[in-house]
Amino acid sequence: MKKSLTAIAAALVATAAIGTAQAEDVLIGSCIYKFDDTFMTGVRNNMQKAAESVGAEIELVDSQNRQPMQNDQVDTFITKGVNALIINPVDRSAAGPLADKAKSADLPIIYINREPDKAVLDGWSKAYYVGAKAEESGTIGGQLIAEYFKAHPEADKNKDGKLQYILIKGEQGHQDATLRSEYCVKAMKEAGLDIVEIGSDNANWDKVQGHDKMKNFITSLGIDAIEAVLANNDDMALGAVEALKSEGYNLGTDGKDPSKFVPVVGVDATAPALQAIAKGQLLGTSLNDAVNQGTAAVRIANEAAQGKPVTDEAIGYKITDGKYVWIPYVRVTQENYKDFM
Repeated sequence: MKKSLTAIAAALVATAAIGTAQAEDVLIGSCIYKFDDTFMTGVRNNMQKAAESVGAEIELVDSQNRQPMQNDQVDTFITKGVNALIINPVDRSAAGPLADKAKSADLPIIYINREPDKAVLDGWSKAYYVGAKAEESGTIGGQLIAEYFKAHPEADKNKDGKLQYILIKGEQGHQDATLRSEYCVKAMKEAGLDIVEIGSDNANWDKVQGHDKMKNFITSLGIDAIEAVLANNDDMALGAVEALKSEGYNLGTDGKDPSKFVPVVGVDATAPALQAIAKGQLLGTSLNDAVNQGTAAVRIANEAAQGKPVTDEAIGYKITDGKYVWIPYVRVTQENYKDFM
């Protein structure tokens, strides 16, 4: 899978490069909600590569998870004379005011990874969104847990025929956290499982918080009460795995007692998560495609900045409703994780 995706991406870059002779004049200003987010690090690295491929220049700044800082950064970019903006909002409710700034300056603005309300995009002809449908990742996580529970009777520790699970969510009010949580539960129910949520908390996409929340659950509920963990992203899932490891669980596939494994799933398919899957410590995840999200955002910015029509053919990605580029999630497990390393 990785080789095929890479080949496709290379071909698309080559195609997009045709007819971009003026791209060397394009300066893109991009604000990332925080640089130490593992997934967004992958996105911004691929944005840099994509800009180089089309001959544009991109400046990326760290908003340090502070919306007022990001607002000021956008103002600075506009004053500097950038030709397009790519924004990963700290707070999605701030997307509207940022679109107003872009519209006043007649600048294309591409939101990435955190979807604004539809009205924000509809309010400015040069506003776009690149991301993935969070419900897909939630569904994949729920299906992975359901399949594991059905294949491994020992996963039902108390033999009550029910799955007792923990849900570790992203930040409160974030649409991805809401949808991933809703759809992972829905997928387990649709698979015919009798499920019981015995713990749920927000860990704000953070590994340390994921670890601490999981430790709290273990302390309050007891390790034997927990039969599965579903996390809204890989960092939190890996934090939960570290907490389980400290109890002698999820130590890997090197001959350890299989009963000492709690299935944990995440979202993103980050490099650390793939390593944990390889070691048998993490059950699985879903690829949140940083390569294609970063590439699509830059290609839209590059075309729009030059006054060119933003079409499927021009950017190499399907555009829905003239505003959205959706990058599908991909299921990642022990069977195929090597394709993404």
